[in-house]
Amino acid sequence: MKTIFTKASLLATIAAVVMACGGKETKKTNAAATEDAVASKTKQLDIEKPQLTFGFIKLTDMAPLAIAKEKGFFEDEGLFVSVEAQSNWKNVLDRVIDGQLDGSHMLAGQPIAAGAGFGRQAELVTPFSMDLNGNGITVSNDVWSKMKPNVPVGADGKPVHPIKADALKPVITEYKNSGKPFKMGMVFPVSTHNYEIRYWLAAAGIHPGMYTADNVQGQIDAEVLLSVTPPPQMPATLESGTIYGYCVGEPWNQQAVFKGIGVPVVTNYDIWKNNPEKVFVMTKKFVTDNPNTAIAVTKAMIRAGKWLDEPSNRAEAVKILSMSQYVGAPEEVLANSMTGTFEFEKGDKRDMPDFNVFYKYNATYPFYSDGIWFLTQMRRWGQIPETKTTEWYSETIKEIYRPDIWKKAADLLVAEGQIPATDVPETDGFKPATTDFIDGTSYDAKDPIGYINSFSIGNKD
Repeated sequence: MKTIFTKASLLATIAAVVMACGGKETKKTNAAATEDAVASKTKQLDIEKPQLTFGFIKLTDMAPLAIAKEKGFFEDEGLFVSVEAQSNWKNVLDRVIDGQLDGSHMLAGQPIAAGAGFGRQAELVTPFSMDLNGNGITVSNDVWSKMKPNVPVGADGKPVHPIKADALKPVITEYKNSGKPFKMGMVFPVSTHNYEIRYWLAAAGIHPGMYTADNVQGQIDAEVLLSVTPPPQMPATLESGTIYGYCVGEPWNQQAVFKGIGVPVVTNYDIWKNNPEKVFVMTKKFVTDNPNTAIAVTKAMIRAGKWLDEPSNRAEAVKILSMSQYVGAPEEVLANSMTGTFEFEKGDKRDMPDFNVFYKYNATYPFYSDGIWFLTQMRRWGQIPETKTTEWYSETIKEIYRPDIWKKAADLLVAEGQIPATDVPETDGFKPATTDFIDGTSYDAKDPIGYINSFSIGNKD
């Protein structure tokens, strides 16, 4: 208490001297005093492992990690964190499982697949959802020129959004008739992007292909051949003609607009409104061995999410993310989606305040229902090869999604005055049933088998 009092007194004295001298450093001093006051509210836990290394892929939705580090939220908790860019999602997964990373920004489907038996298996957990929305589907200029006549036009002469894949269907047929398979990219077999582009295509009656034990590419019966490309390589792969479109997170859709090589046609906000995107993942062993550290990490990242969703902070967030050690994309490209807008065709910039959500709508809470949706898509497309019971879905996700850790972190933040108590949801972990999908299909996480069976394309149970 004495130390805090001394620091506060010293800061007050400095501020008084600067003001008396007519100095220009008043705002800087006041900001320092404010940061010191916030830090003094933080009740540090008994941290088992203060030195940590976390991974990420160069995407704007890694922002909570960058902000928690750059704004000192990790340090407030007694954590000294290194944040390191990784080359691809497989590398991220392997390094967390092997203990080379203590945790990482990860595709929501990765810890789920690892626990459900698809791909490399491991006991992974997530106490924190990093964001909602944030992805888009982009097509090449040539494909867009063929799609555009099939898209309704509004009174302003611009395409009516959301654009459904019905507009793409004749283009796929044209390619097929000319002997060219229609190829699109996504970032990983268990990525949100894979399931979103499949959902968008299938909603228009376009078969995106099935997975089997013998076809891990997921191209059985496919009318569109989907393949994996790491996010930062998407624009170059499109420009080379290797693929004709892709589903990816930002800034790689806006980069296509910026470079003049493609047109984003739909965002995942329109495919599934306020859908969960990335999660922060650690091993079950890590959180068991280091429970206070896991809570402290979650506290810092909740604060980062809250900071990010203050509109006045987005410009600073863009500057931070543009740094080479984080996303490393030009500020103007990042700002296109991070500051409340999204550009489709060049010059067709539209308001989209919820394209990137990091805190509101309980974005940071790891809802069981969000995780179960990914399990239903794994089953729908054959990554989970056999029928599962309704109980299996909830039992499986409760081993992976850990709202108990999130709740401990959030309760401490409430007690410290960092977040209001109203920001802690009263929930059993299941969101209400929703029809906020591009095809209007109802999703109820408590009836996963009924949901799977509601689709005309895909497995039936």
